[in-house]
Amino acid sequence: MEDRNLGLDTLSEAALTRLGYMLDNLHYGWKQLAKAVADQPQFCCSDKELTDCSLKVLSPNGSPGRYLLALLADRKCTLDFLLHCLKKIEHRDAVGFLTMHVMEQINITQQPQSQRVPEGSRAVLSCKAVGPLDLTYQWFKGKDEVPRGSSSELVLDYLNPAQQGHYICRVSSGDKYVFSNWANVRLVRSGGASAGSSYFPSPSSGLLITKQPRPQSLVEGDALCLECGAQANPPPQFQWYHNKQPMPNSTRSILKIPCVTTAHRGAYTCRIYNLYHEMWSDQVQVNIGPGSVSDASWEMTETDTPDAPPKQMSDFYATDKVALLIGNMNYLHHRLLRAPMADVHELTNLLRQLDFKVVSLLDLNWQEMHSAVNEFLLLLDRGVYGLLYFAGHGYENYGNSFMVPTDAPASYTSKHCLWVQDVLQRMQQRQTGLNIFLMDMCRKRNPNDDSIPQPGPLKVTANIVFGYATCVDAEAFEVNKDDLSNGIFMSFLKKRLMEPEKVTVLLDKVAEDMGRCLITRGRQALELRSNLSERRALTDRIQAPDCKVTASTRNLQWAIAHVIPESRCLEFECGIKVQLGFAAEFSNIMIIYTRILDTPKDIVSCSAQLSDFTEGPEVDLKHSNQESLLEAGSLLLSMDDLQPLEQPLLFTRISALQRLQKEMSFTVCLHYKYTNLDEELLEEKRVSVGKPLVSKLNLYEPRPPCSASSSSELQTPSMLESLSFSESLSANLADENFSSIGSESTSWSYYQRTMESPTISGLKNEPEESISPEFLECESPSRDTKSLSSAASKEPPFKFSNLHNSI
Repeated sequence: MEDRNLGLDTLSEAALTRLGYMLDNLHYGWKQLAKAVADQPQFCCSDKELTDCSLKVLSPNGSPGRYLLALLADRKCTLDFLLHCLKKIEHRDAVGFLTMHVMEQINITQQPQSQRVPEGSRAVLSCKAVGPLDLTYQWFKGKDEVPRGSSSELVLDYLNPAQQGHYICRVSSGDKYVFSNWANVRLVRSGGASAGSSYFPSPSSGLLITKQPRPQSLVEGDALCLECGAQANPPPQFQWYHNKQPMPNSTRSILKIPCVTTAHRGAYTCRIYNLYHEMWSDQVQVNIGPGSVSDASWEMTETDTPDAPPKQMSDFYATDKVALLIGNMNYLHHRLLRAPMADVHELTNLLRQLDFKVVSLLDLNWQEMHSAVNEFLLLLDRGVYGLLYFAGHGYENYGNSFMVPTDAPASYTSKHCLWVQDVLQRMQQRQTGLNIFLMDMCRKRNPNDDSIPQPGPLKVTANIVFGYATCVDAEAFEVNKDDLSNGIFMSFLKKRLMEPEKVTVLLDKVAEDMGRCLITRGRQALELRSNLSERRALTDRIQAPDCKVTASTRNLQWAIAHVIPESRCLEFECGIKVQLGFAAEFSNIMIIYTRILDTPKDIVSCSAQLSDFTEGPEVDLKHSNQESLLEAGSLLLSMDDLQPLEQPLLFTRISALQRLQKEMSFTVCLHYKYTNLDEELLEEKRVSVGKPLVSKLNLYEPRPPCSASSSSELQTPSMLESLSFSESLSANLADENFSSIGSESTSWSYYQRTMESPTISGLKNEPEESISPEFLECESPSRDTKSLSSAASKEPPFKFSNLHNSI
């Protein structure tokens, strides 16, 4: 088609946004498209441009796919070449959308016109359209097909009273079609009077239904819209019926239900009437499935039998995916661990490639863990996949599992820890589509805790998966490798996590892998507990609900925990310019790096160092202002993660940002010497960077327990006030430049304390992990750990913690 020679810039913003959303997936998305378009040198993207694509997920509404399309549009990519590349990567949905909805839309260029024709004469109605080559036409009189009315022109010879009426043409191409306008053909009898002088039918001619409602298949949370059009004289009135019962306050031609539930499924019809006549519209069926199951998967069809083949993985989707990862290493009264840092790093990178919104936190005390879990629950809603991972010390008594915070006393009990079963119960109240717990901790019995907590009743949801790194009354081990450590569980899990398998099948494979390893055999075995009855996988696609407020608030709640300060340039009186850059290792650990941008010619040496930090977060002065990331205590973050082209000079690492109670500030000390002076001079500037990353959530504050709420309860004044913050937040995230590289929790570092661990050999309570004396040869999967992914409801009152502390 001629339209295919047009450039991408000719598409509407809505079409580009839709295509971008389709490309935001793992298996045949924007990364594969970037490789395909690289066949033409002018469309080849650099590593930095691909990194910029990944970082677009930092915006609440950011889309890597949409950003790539913008790059291609700037380079004059044509629709024809884009279609060729989409076919090459076998992205059928995008090919279909681009072909049918964008490049080959059906547009009616000539509408049929109403006519007044003498009886016995000829009437010709014309309808012309442009679009695909295989356009077909079909004429209707009212709702009845016109025999032999299958061309663009409808010829009515020897017009008689039976042929007068309203005509419409349907133009089709495959499954896609559009209707023309109605054309009224009227007879003109002797004396010039027409049969029915008004445009509307007379009382003798009755009602005319011009538009019938159409059947729909929806999921809970979608919006239902049914329309019935009619013409009559006097004007028609409407009454909608659901399952043959009249619906209160449903007396307009359009029926709208903003947020449907399964109670709204059934048969709908509309009664149209006036003073003289009454007609009924077609009865249409509205199917409504559970909020996280596709139309094809929830409804039993005539062909479904108990022996029928299982549904495919693609039949299931999530309304969103969120994960909270907690790694506790530096315990105050117990042996220090090493693996949680690397394990959280590995899992975060993989989950982000699976489109999970991930909050990753290291070294949380009791209050911080409770607050983090409550904030995590705010991200959950109907149909969301929720994943909670914990690596650290733990124990299990009487079937109840407990996660141990870093500040747990020497002889801790359940009151000092987080109860896993309680968290699960609260997750279920959020009506999630899938609940996954991955517990990488010991499950030895705690002799100091004789209490037997009784969890409340769990809902029958068939969506729970527990993955324990070890069996009951057994330990979980670490594997040392150079300066890094991995837990044995994560060493095997990371090799399987990206597979498009049902979650339980994936974990079964991990268990088999561990069973074949000589080191773990007889010492540590994965235990899986599940009531999952559906073929749900971590790779399931995300289909956002039509309730935009819910999706918007979830994006906002997640995004505020990942905002870093913007890069800034400081100009001192001596003329030296210093640039400050920021990057995140975890959601509560940030790197600040400094670079000298401009130095006057008469200054021979200069250096900029940071000091006098705000109290709360932890800053190791011995590791501050170091010339390499390794010296600053970062073992996993690399220079390429920060700034591939320009090397910053000094690095300072700040951890425990969750303990920041006011805006962070520090002093930039500039030391310099002039050419003709031996004395070193000093200038200082105080810098405030607001509350970066997770510090905005104020995890040090107690939280009320979260309870279940329906989607309809979300729209409260407090929530709408919170939403007003999203525009400025989105603008901040969209404007990332120097500071954006590595600004999300995509690269990680190892926090090394200089203090010696307290002696614990005499403690009674030691259900703790042991370090494996053997070396486990497990290579990391060859995944792109720099790539990021794209997409909370809360019961009233909806309130984020101190939103006024934004940067």
